Amino acid sequence: MVGYLVFLTISIGLFAIFALGLNLQWGFTGLINFGHVAFMTVGAYTTVLLSSLGVPLIIAVLIGALVAALLGLLIGMSTLRLREDYLAIVTIGVSELLRLIALNEEWLTKGAFGIQRYQLPLERFDPNGIGKTIAIGILTILAIFAVWQLWQGLKNQWRESREIQGKSYQPRKKIGAIIWGAIAFSLILTVYINSFLALSDYNYKAGLMLLVLITLAIIYWGLQLLVNSPWGRVLKAIREDEEIARALGKNVFWYKLQAFMLGGAIAGVAGAFYAWQLTTVYPSNFEPIVTFNAWTMVVLGGAGSNAGTLLGVIIFWAYDALTRFYLPQLGLVDNSSAGALRIMIIGLILMVLMIWRPQGILGKKEELTLGK
Repeated sequence: MVGYLVFLTISIGLFAIFALGLNLQWGFTGLINFGHVAFMTVGAYTTVLLSSLGVPLIIAVLIGALVAALLGLLIGMSTLRLREDYLAIVTIGVSELLRLIALNEEWLTKGAFGIQRYQLPLERFDPNGIGKTIAIGILTILAIFAVWQLWQGLKNQWRESREIQGKSYQPRKKIGAIIWGAIAFSLILTVYINSFLALSDYNYKAGLMLLVLITLAIIYWGLQLLVNSPWGRVLKAIREDEEIARALGKNVFWYKLQAFMLGGAIAGVAGAFYAWQLTTVYPSNFEPIVTFNAWTMVVLGGAGSNAGTLLGVIIFWAYDALTRFYLPQLGLVDNSSAGALRIMIIGLILMVLMIWRPQGILGKKEELTLGK
């Protein structure tokens, strides 16, 4: 059971990185990217191919992120001056093109057989008691940071308990904040306890889990600084009405391109962790459903909120784990139909959420970009 929870924690960490890149592109800038998995594909294959040639892992990851950013540059240069729907069409087309290239160019990617036996981080690391104590200490700091960020996000929702005009009191929003806060805190506590146990009995997956959580914290912290800086405020202005930003003398195209490239680079880093988690990279790992899972996480947590994105990822994977284990035991459907039913349920949840709270759990209604 602990092994599966470690796998689940790694999945939460790497998909949180992946979804944060999408949130930067869409939630903060308003760029509709239906092919976000393309950047993950480039990052994964670049990292494993370079590491197989003896390139140090940290350098391979950085090059993978750079190549993903260059892919964003190529896509952005040709589409960001056009309407948003063209960007959506081009990105999903590019993601499928890259997957088919990986499937057919066997001389480079081994095709459907996949790339196996490549270098893995902390593969031969065997910490002593002091090393395990330090690892657990780092984990504790990360848990405290996660709770603090959750509290910041919930405070924003708490403020929405009063209407913008201040005319009426809305206790439902405060109750909702308390409920979601309790759920999120219990999930964070569960992840922390499981991670503590895994690090106490250290293995490769436990080390990868800690590494992805550290990387997630660094990327999250960096994005928080960026989106709250003047640069981030320009992105939000572009999302709301790019004509106003252009009238103020901002180079809208350049800001869009920067956000698109940076979001792609972040997804490239997530691709490296995805490859390390799977330990074998197949083209089928990068199908469009990966992108739409990320969209589900961002919409669920709240577009334009990094804390909301993390919460959406945690809830999504908690739902995935619970339904994967317990839905077949109810005897309502057979195993072959359980997968389809799980997708139908998450779709129903999203539809209800769009009616009840279209800005997502921690999103701000005044910053809603859906339908624009």
